[in-house]
Amino acid sequence: MENQTSSNSFHQNITYGCNEGEYAIYVSSLFFAGVGLPLALVAIIALRSVRADHVAPVYVINLLISDLLQLCCTVVFVATNQTKICKYFYHIFNYGLMVSICFMVIISLERYLSVAWPLWYRLRRNIRTSVKICIVAWILCLSLLIINDLMGESKILMAGFLILPVPLFIFFLWGTVKALNRARSVQTDEKRRIIAVLVLVLIIYTLLFLPDIIFLSSNNKKVHVTAYIFLRFSPLADLVLYIFMRKGIGDKILDYLCGKMMPDSFNQSGQNSTMIELGSPVETWIGD
Repeated sequence: MENQTSSNSFHQNITYGCNEGEYAIYVSSLFFAGVGLPLALVAIIALRSVRADHVAPVYVINLLISDLLQLCCTVVFVATNQTKICKYFYHIFNYGLMVSICFMVIISLERYLSVAWPLWYRLRRNIRTSVKICIVAWILCLSLLIINDLMGESKILMAGFLILPVPLFIFFLWGTVKALNRARSVQTDEKRRIIAVLVLVLIIYTLLFLPDIIFLSSNNKKVHVTAYIFLRFSPLADLVLYIFMRKGIGDKILDYLCGKMMPDSFNQSGQNSTMIELGSPVETWIGD
């Protein structure tokens, strides 16, 4: 009995990196960092082969960089238990998380504009504008993080930041589907890929980020652990998003998953068409 009691006491006092006593977070962090880091690096290197005049890879590269930042922080979380270091890298991790959310919104907006307003989008899209948008996104997230820290890590501010993208994702998806139903110059495969990206963004955000709102309003330890694990999984989910944005890589998967799920109007239009319309969304896909 004494041995069992001492054993239980020993396990309760074990420190798993920055996650004191949270074995589940420690193991999941090891897995996500070990798998995510090399995959993120490979994805960023692969994007170097894309033509320099493409806008979409600029946003995806920034999304992957924010994921890389989170994964590096995850390595620190399992490597040390020093309070000051842990606190410092938790701020960096939250910064990368906020930037990741921003670029998910930007990618969804870019998909929507390329379909709903193709002429306007084609005339205004360029690398310089994209770089400026990226700089604004990074600075905005840093400003919000500083404000949140000055407010004593306000739960209201973070909850608002997490909720705001949801109606945007829904609007972009609805608007894109509506625009694609009227499009005649977009092939079926392109329609499937566009919808798949927007649906995947909404699913990723709903499953991985929204639970953090429950975490902010709950004192339940299990809820905290679950929310943390979901957030640590988000960089791997973004890599799945990257796969679906690569033209040719995700086509077979989409044919299997979306072939029987798309509206009939999607299957009837664009099968014999050529991509000649000015500002066609196919021009913005990665890997063209």
